[in-house]
Amino acid sequence: MTDDRPTDFQRARSAEQREVRKRAILEAATQLLTEMPVSEISLRELSRRVGLSKTNVVRYFETREAVFFALLNRSLAEWVEELPADLPTAGAGSPETVTGALARSLARRSLLCDLLSALGSELERNISAESARAFKLAHVRLLGTLADLLRRHITALTPAAARELVSLTVVCTAGLWPFAHPSPAVAEAQEDPELAGTKVDFAERLGRTLHVTVAGLLSLG
Repeated sequence: MTDDRPTDFQRARSAEQREVRKRAILEAATQLLTEMPVSEISLRELSRRVGLSKTNVVRYFETREAVFFALLNRSLAEWVEELPADLPTAGAGSPETVTGALARSLARRSLLCDLLSALGSELERNISAESARAFKLAHVRLLGTLADLLRRHITALTPAAARELVSLTVVCTAGLWPFAHPSPAVAEAQEDPELAGTKVDFAERLGRTLHVTVAGLLSLG
């Protein structure tokens, strides 16, 4: 049996060293996601890229999926923190302006969109209940912060409606992102004029979908 651990590896012993290791693993995962989809990234490849053995990677993240779940929450936190700069002044824009800006902001976050589209099909399949609970609690808190932010910009939304809008934003992103980024073969096929209508502009389609969603939520009261 071979060991892919580098000869100069030293076990992280302090909390600070462990955090450095975790950040290194997440950065390696981020780089790999620019090269291939989540489904093609193995724990072995991730371990090789970060310069640790698989055994040592799982000291910090119990599975490959746990790495990407952590990366998802980190990416979501960064987006929520920076999103206010992309939105119109609170209370100044129409719901359509807000949803359009929200969609365009999200479209620029390809890493986050990739991970959201893999959430149900990939990230939740190989993780312990304990880790899933921790990651989901953090995820829910971040989505709650996003809901509060959107309420400040679309003041007619109730707290429940804002949470539903956020939930549907996640669902719509997961559904639309893969269609907006098809395989090379499908993209080539869509150059046929008869298939032009099958192309998906992610920001435009998501913005329109969220605008319709907000209109429906406001009409329901």
